[in-house]
Amino acid sequence: MNEPTLLMIHGIVGSLHYFDPQSRMPGVNVINEDLLGYGRYIDFGAERLTLAAQADHVARCIDELPTQGIWLLGHSMGGAVAVLAADLRPDRVCGIINVEGNLTEKDTFWSKKIAAKTPEQWELEYREMVAGPGRWIARCGVKTDQQRTAWTRQILDNQPAATLYAMSKALLEETLCPEFLNTVRRVLDRGIPMHLVAGAKSAADWGVPDFVRQAAASYTEQPDAGHLMMLEAPDAFCEIVASLLTNSM
Repeated sequence: MNEPTLLMIHGIVGSLHYFDPQSRMPGVNVINEDLLGYGRYIDFGAERLTLAAQADHVARCIDELPTQGIWLLGHSMGGAVAVLAADLRPDRVCGIINVEGNLTEKDTFWSKKIAAKTPEQWELEYREMVAGPGRWIARCGVKTDQQRTAWTRQILDNQPAATLYAMSKALLEETLCPEFLNTVRRVLDRGIPMHLVAGAKSAADWGVPDFVRQAAASYTEQPDAGHLMMLEAPDAFCEIVASLLTNSM
C-alpha cells in the first residue's frame, strides 16, 4: 500500500513545522508548506495577500507534487484555504482534513479583533505577544511549559504583524461572502471527503454549518485540547490524523 501524501496548511499565525509532524506520522508523506507572507515567503507584500492568492499558491504546490491523490489538512484559516484549493484542483485532491477551519462568521473572532485596530495598534500588540510567548498561549488557554513556550516563539516568529493584519482583513472579506459557502458546497458535492477535527475544549465555538456536518466523512474531537491542539498534544493530534488517512486508504 502506498503511503498517503498530506499537504498541511497552517492557520493565520505560525506554521505547522514546529512539532515535526513527519516524525510523528512515519507512514505518511507529510508536506509542510508556508503560505504567502509566512516563513520562506515572509517578504511577500502584505498588500497582495488574499485567501484567493493563498489558494492559488497551494494549488501550485499541488501541481509540483508527483502524487496524484493529495490530502489537504487545513487548520483554522488553513481550513478555508484548503477548501478553496480543493475547488481549484478537484482532480488532484482526494480528501480534506478540516481542523477547526474558518467556515462562518463565528470562526472570525480573532480576525475581527485584529482588523478593528489600526495597523499601528496591532503592530504594538503583536510586539508584546512576540516578547512574551508564554503569556500569550496562557491567555489562549494552553498550559505553558518550556517546550510549548519555545514552540510558540517559533510560531510567532514565522510572520510579521503586517501579514496577520492583511489576512485578518481577507478572512472577513472572503469567508463572509456568500460565494465562499457555495464553494464549500461545490467541493462536497464533487464527492471530496471532508473529515472534521476539533479540540474538545473549543468544539462548541466552531461555526460548522449544518450542511457541512451532514456531509462530513467523519467528526473527531481531540480530548483535553482546544483550538491549538497540535501545540497542546502533538502526539494525540498526529494519531488522529494518521488514523483518518489510514482508514481512508
